[in-house]
Amino acid sequence: MILTGVMELDLVTMQSLVALMPEAMSVCALLDRQPEMHAILAAMEAEMTQDRPGSAGVLARLADVIVALIVRSWVECGCDNTSGVITALRDPRLAPVLVELHRDPGRAWDVPMMAALMGASRSAFSERFVAVLGVSPLRYVTDLRMRVAAQWLEQQGTSVSSVAYRLGYGSQAAFTRAFKRVIGVSPAAHRRAAGR
Repeated sequence: MILTGVMELDLVTMQSLVALMPEAMSVCALLDRQPEMHAILAAMEAEMTQDRPGSAGVLARLADVIVALIVRSWVECGCDNTSGVITALRDPRLAPVLVELHRDPGRAWDVPMMAALMGASRSAFSERFVAVLGVSPLRYVTDLRMRVAAQWLEQQGTSVSSVAYRLGYGSQAAFTRAFKRVIGVSPAAHRRAAGR
């Protein structure tokens, strides 16, 4: 069976990872490493050949699982990239920190919280984080928040004050300053440029 597909990923918090991914990936070797994919692909084939109610929804969910397995496998062993994000995701101590940062960028993150997730002192955590990712932990959080904010402003049409609140800023002014420093324009100007 040959299965091809095209996907559009809405992974705003993982844009740095998505930017490193190739346009096409072969999953032949993946099938050997993750035999559970055979059953998922067989289920997809069955859904495509039978005209049953809800097939489109089932296929979409199965495709989500396949994509997650492909991306995970690429990160774990096949990406041929030494980017800081990839190195951090492969690091068993840093990966949980990144996962939590991307899961909840609006949390009131500080270095002690992140160091605790890694199970290290603040200084050891900060040194490792900078060595692998090339920026300080708090700078990484700010950059991540601003990437999320930019997408929300572009695609969702969310108000600036709502975005500021959702991303943990106590005031719209503080958020606007951070956004302009990272993105280069004010949130309002960014929204206008996006046609919102």
